[in-house]
Amino acid sequence: MSSSSSYPVTELLARWSNGDVSARDALVPLVYDELRRIARRCLAGQRSDHTLQPTALVHEAYLRLARRDSLDWRDRVHFFAMAAQMMRQILVDHARKHAAAKRGGNAVTLLLDEESAVSKQASFDLLALDDAMKQLASLDPRQSQIVELRFFGGLSSEETAQAVNISPATTKREWATARLWLYQAMSAGTEL
Repeated sequence: MSSSSSYPVTELLARWSNGDVSARDALVPLVYDELRRIARRCLAGQRSDHTLQPTALVHEAYLRLARRDSLDWRDRVHFFAMAAQMMRQILVDHARKHAAAKRGGNAVTLLLDEESAVSKQASFDLLALDDAMKQLASLDPRQSQIVELRFFGGLSSEETAQAVNISPATTKREWATARLWLYQAMSAGTEL
């Protein structure tokens, strides 16, 4: 995420937080490309016949964010972190509906790439990953948030540190620990 457009986005987010609907509408063209990048990242590794496409995922996430009653956007990093979280939840909801319709068949998988996860070759069931993320959140909410921001949001260590309000060095340590924990939890293949 480039910081060149940071100020107008942050200003618009502040105005939107204060109830200015025109600011919300003016925000869309400034953040759309970045939201599509996040959506593509969230959809990477999904099955090839997945019915959600990046554009639909962006639109659904944006609609859900726009419907929220109380919004207090701190800055653009916070906005993109929330958008990534919303996209992850949409994908999980979609996967749960798909699994329920198929009664467990054709599990949705998500590939965790080397940059953002443990192993380039590892493939994980999105629902199992979501369950592991919930367990991690109960053990260490900050580590769960870091995984969400880094993996689903595609934020850098520095951007994640800013969003979580910790140092980049702490972010890197927590990221490594969380990845290892998730790898072990997912590799066990048993109830977490």
